Amino acid sequence: MKICVFGAASNEIDKQYIDRVEEVCKALGERGHELVFGAGANGLMGAAARGMKAGGGKITGVIPEFFRAETIEEIYSECDELIFTETMQERKKTMEDHADAFIVVPGGIGTFEEMFEVLTLKQLGRHSKPIVFYNIAGYYNNLMAFMHHCSDEGFIRRNCHLLYNVTDNNDELIDYIENSKPLNFSVSDLKHS
Repeated sequence: MKICVFGAASNEIDKQYIDRVEEVCKALGERGHELVFGAGANGLMGAAARGMKAGGGKITGVIPEFFRAETIEEIYSECDELIFTETMQERKKTMEDHADAFIVVPGGIGTFEEMFEVLTLKQLGRHSKPIVFYNIAGYYNNLMAFMHHCSDEGFIRRNCHLLYNVTDNNDELIDYIENSKPLNFSVSDLKHS
């Protein structure tokens, strides 16, 4: 499978996040999976790429041309394929189109934007790909609590929480990615449940 990893580009994070992402991506590479990611060399993007490379997996990086032109972000140098896009929107679409599954590792605004887009598209029936939050050190606990608060208040339908999985366990994450079955819901079920 081609697995898209969304995550932080910053190195100014606790090393446990970097180590855990490298570890799970190495395991995924060893199982024959491939990485699709934002092509960054730093933070959790770099960790995902290093782990996948160590596990023998192929790596496809996708990055806007202006990142290179304006030296916004260091590009991971060992991508098997590097795709340059014109815009951030094109970058997201390219990653989404190439991916068979999505892993959301800890990140900030960019990660949230990517994650909410694939979650929304799944809710709208535009794809049925697995989405899993890698909840290292409880990073996504508050977001999950907020999403359930949104359900309590009637803003997110309860069935929408079935669109994704949340785990901090590598084996559970890999099992979910490899064995997830499409939900038997219509868009109407997800919008009106």
